[in-house]
Amino acid sequence: MDILQRQGFYGPPAGESTILGVEFSGTVVSVGSDVFSEWQIGERVFGLVYGGAYSEYVVIEAAMAARLPNKISYAIGAALPEVWLTAFQALFWNCSLVTGEDVLIHAGASAVGIAAIQLAKNAGARRIIVTVSSQEKIEFCTSLGATHAINYKSDDFKTKVAEFTEDRGVDVIVDFIGANYWDSNLASLAFDGRMVMLGFLGGPVVNSSNLGPILRKRLTVRGSALRSRSLAYQIKLKQQVEQEVFKPIFEGKTDMRAIIDREFSWKEISEAHRYLESDKSKGKIVITVD
Repeated sequence: MDILQRQGFYGPPAGESTILGVEFSGTVVSVGSDVFSEWQIGERVFGLVYGGAYSEYVVIEAAMAARLPNKISYAIGAALPEVWLTAFQALFWNCSLVTGEDVLIHAGASAVGIAAIQLAKNAGARRIIVTVSSQEKIEFCTSLGATHAINYKSDDFKTKVAEFTEDRGVDVIVDFIGANYWDSNLASLAFDGRMVMLGFLGGPVVNSSNLGPILRKRLTVRGSALRSRSLAYQIKLKQQVEQEVFKPIFEGKTDMRAIIDREFSWKEISEAHRYLESDKSKGKIVITVD
């Protein structure tokens, strides 16, 4: 998201800060008079904003803020909100994933992919299939709970999905690629399969396609962008994720966890973006304001 915004392809919602960044952690330094009894100055906090997180100070709606326990680092706090809310929304709100179903997660070693693998495993998914770009990432994703991993540089994922599912296909696909994967995604979905599209890394325009599988297999295809959702929607999602994901993580009652690949000083933001664009990262890249 930050790279696309920097390149001019994905601006913030109207009226929001044009400064990059949507997730943060820190300390409360001021509160509005209407929420003074709810939040106190000095409390540790993390959360999701519409923009402006590459800053020393941010303003957040009180209902979107979450408390960060003392035992949890600020880096972990900053690594949680956007990716886990996005992955949770994709799997459960958009695609209604249930126990025993099969799921295909593209970009499995991305921050959202990593969260989706763990959420799918925690929900009791039968097969968790991911696509990645290297053997190192295959091993990384399987260590998190992926049951099958495909190197898209050397294997055709449609063929491998058919092999892994005995030609049945998967129930859910989480896609970030778009046009390049469109036909293969439709072919990889089982009857009554659901796909959510979260990005267009392979382009937004499909020049030619057979739409027959959508009708014949009763498929559902949805697009979703959390940043453009209403505040009420985001609050409801945050509250559910806070109870079902963040609280168990903080209390050590789940194997799910945030994974940070590297931390950079905010004086090194250019280097951080170059690293993110290198396709080498496995997890979150965190910027520290120092």
